[in-house]
Amino acid sequence: MMDWFSGLSPVLQALCATAFTWGATALGAAVVFFFKKIDRRVLDGLLGFAAGVMIAASFWSLLAPSIEMARQQGHIPWLPAAVGFLVGGFFLRGIDFILPHLHAGFEKAEGIKTNWQRKILLVLAITLHNIPEGLAVGVAFGAIGLGGGAATLGAAVALTIGMCLQNFPEGMAVSVPLRRDGMSRTKSFFWGQFSGLMEPLAGVAGALAVLQARPLLPWAMAFAAGAMIYVVVEEVIPESQICEHTDIATMGTMVGFVLMMILDIGLG
Repeated sequence: MMDWFSGLSPVLQALCATAFTWGATALGAAVVFFFKKIDRRVLDGLLGFAAGVMIAASFWSLLAPSIEMARQQGHIPWLPAAVGFLVGGFFLRGIDFILPHLHAGFEKAEGIKTNWQRKILLVLAITLHNIPEGLAVGVAFGAIGLGGGAATLGAAVALTIGMCLQNFPEGMAVSVPLRRDGMSRTKSFFWGQFSGLMEPLAGVAGALAVLQARPLLPWAMAFAAGAMIYVVVEEVIPESQICEHTDIATMGTMVGFVLMMILDIGLG
């Protein structure tokens, strides 16, 4: 299986990997076919877990390779990592400022004023935050095509597994509230899985970008890391801490962090 996969081009690898992460979002959204509501403790724990996975992936799968690649290219090792990280965060902030969206647990929408329905704003929020996840996977596979030793197939696969693990609760976080608000199971599932559609598009774009410009790679990896950390701090952690089960969410974050660290080091 891995021999077949390793024989594909980096762009096709990124497409296949992000199709799996999209599938994990759909799997989480499919929970509405079995439950109308989920125990908030379970959801908070899973959201905390997702946050931990994303934090660990940002360092071990993206920032650390970015620093090593910059060193190999003769740059100041920390410069691409620092600049790319900040630019990634500011980029997401810019999209947040423009695109109307609604964070789970809040009544007031962000972005430009709009009359769009609440459910559309909620889906837009999760869809927007799937961009850096797909981009991270795409950049990781694009890096393999450029060689250099700092990026490996195992590390990219570990990142993909991590994104799948954290996408499951994200799919739930969209579909379950929609079902609770009275939407049909089928429509709730549709909008839940729809939120993950951005990942294959961002993944292919990320792989193509770094393959076209090798010097861009350290900056692109740090950019993806910064965008992911922005999502964690802006969206995932606040949502997991909004109810009274903060300890469960915090422990979930720690477990997710450790599991992603083990995956990356073990497979990378």
